Amino acid sequence: MILHSFRFARTNVKVLSRRFIQVQAAEKQALLKPIESHPGVWGLALNRPQSKNAISVALLQQFRECLETVLYDKSVRVLILHSTTVGSFCAGADLIERRSMTQMQVTKFLTDLRDALGKLEALPMPTIAAIDGPALGGGLEMSLACDLRVAGHNVTKIGLPETGLGIIPGAGGTQRVTRIIGPSRAKDLIFTARPLTATQALDWGLVNYISDPDTTGYDPPLALRAAKQAISRSEDLALETGLDFERATYETLLKTQDRLEALSAFKEKRKPLFKGE
Repeated sequence: MILHSFRFARTNVKVLSRRFIQVQAAEKQALLKPIESHPGVWGLALNRPQSKNAISVALLQQFRECLETVLYDKSVRVLILHSTTVGSFCAGADLIERRSMTQMQVTKFLTDLRDALGKLEALPMPTIAAIDGPALGGGLEMSLACDLRVAGHNVTKIGLPETGLGIIPGAGGTQRVTRIIGPSRAKDLIFTARPLTATQALDWGLVNYISDPDTTGYDPPLALRAAKQAISRSEDLALETGLDFERATYETLLKTQDRLEALSAFKEKRKPLFKGE
């Protein structure tokens, strides 16, 4: 069930981080890896521990390559965006690197980041950002492009500090955060440039859950893709058109192997074993 996937993200951020710290990953700044204990669940890991996963040109390029892979890999049914380092998520753009960039390079970087986050948001499978440390600027914008955000209990820096640097969020932050928490709180967050704690972010609706070590994981069903498609289209369509789209999406599931497995499992009073087929 989908709630179990949220619980997986809440309880396994640290486990995921340890699993992703491997010798062959050292030179990769963004990488994909299946979570073997949870079929269909993959991790997209940010791997620049020395800079708190600040978004460099190289990290962004590798991040985009990962998204391209995920888009066409049907074995990925849930994607968890996280850090390889315990207590970290993403500190935003790499400002040290940016100081050496030309204006044209900065413009291209922002265009590429906007494009990458658009592709992350448009992925067909549910996406979860596991925020186990500071999520600032572009880091928070990255998490906002996910369907859900899960923050660690001890996280104290979640925010958009750009106005304090004389700029504004430039990778969709003003738009996505407003759609998630409303214009009043979005203005408060952006105008003041102040960071929120995990508890405050939960209260504001900026994150969906705070990590709880006493929960377990799940096996994600194919139906999550269809549910995401129907929900994502709801804001763009009139009610009747949206209902028609929902019905058409629903009907595509009726002859799937997952649907037949669910019916058999219900009859046999057991948990279904979904395969995404």
